[in-house]
Amino acid sequence: MADGDFLYFGGIEGGATQSKMVIIRSDGKLMAWSESGCTNQWLIGLDECLKRINTMTEDAKQKAGLDVKIPLKGLGLSLSGGDETASQIQLKEGLSKNYPNAAESILVASDTFGSLATGLSNGGVVMIAGTGSNCQLINPDESTHRCGGWGHLLGDEASAYWIGQKAIKLYFDHEDNLIPCAYDTTFVRDAMLKYFKIKTRGEILDHFYAKFEKAFIAGFCKEIAQEPKDALVCHIFKEAGKIMALHIIAVTPKMDKVLLNGKGGLHIVCVGSVFKSWSLLQPGFMEVLKEQGSQLGIKEVTLISLKTSGAVGAASLSAKAIKHSLHIDYAANSDVIFNSQV
Repeated sequence: MADGDFLYFGGIEGGATQSKMVIIRSDGKLMAWSESGCTNQWLIGLDECLKRINTMTEDAKQKAGLDVKIPLKGLGLSLSGGDETASQIQLKEGLSKNYPNAAESILVASDTFGSLATGLSNGGVVMIAGTGSNCQLINPDESTHRCGGWGHLLGDEASAYWIGQKAIKLYFDHEDNLIPCAYDTTFVRDAMLKYFKIKTRGEILDHFYAKFEKAFIAGFCKEIAQEPKDALVCHIFKEAGKIMALHIIAVTPKMDKVLLNGKGGLHIVCVGSVFKSWSLLQPGFMEVLKEQGSQLGIKEVTLISLKTSGAVGAASLSAKAIKHSLHIDYAANSDVIFNSQV
């Protein structure tokens, strides 16, 4: 087959901290990758979001040896902040108008869609716990139901931001004698002072107000996760695990029963750095599933983590949107991180 006979599809996995793009040839060959920072339009604005998407697209085209002026056949945008129909229309129309050379066909979906399409072939649940959090059920017929994904002011439970903020809040409440903590707060206090490079707790206000950076505060989660034997750290992560399970419980009533009864039971694609601390999350997660999940028909769960970016799934979705099927090696794209009867 001559090179000119191939079609090229792009996929972008866009997060609140970093974004990745891939270009895949119509025979399934991965041609090139590119990266950028945040592409959540609610955090950086629509114009900057579109600019970053186009810059990534041009960079990936150049790396793939493609003419940047020739549009890709399809481009799938699987973006944090891309959940609502109105914002999807804005992104699609804005990209087509301002950067017509990006792609002929554009598909916009939330960040969960690309992740699922990368790891599973026929639906399942995606649980994102990175800087922010979200949970999305995608049934085999592509009907969906969502829980979470509302950002740090209205949601983000069990995210790195939520864990970091909760640790600091528990310490503050203890020091104020508002709600005495049942666990020793010494480690959290010392880690907070070190991470934020401050000498007194009052100095942290600058980071939460005047110089607020969600991703930086979320980074405190990684800092405290380095001490997995600390009782307060264990408590916080257990609470995060419980809330993750509650997200799964929330979408289960809308779930096609075929997702519950296959080999391995319910498959959950786990995305985000918080899952690196799965051993700390597991006790709370399984406690809630055993209490509530079995009543809803959840008999077994299999959690998988992706070995490649959700951009791969986003590219496959862009191809599917124009009735083209890309070969995706699902088994090679993921690892099982946990399996258990409920």
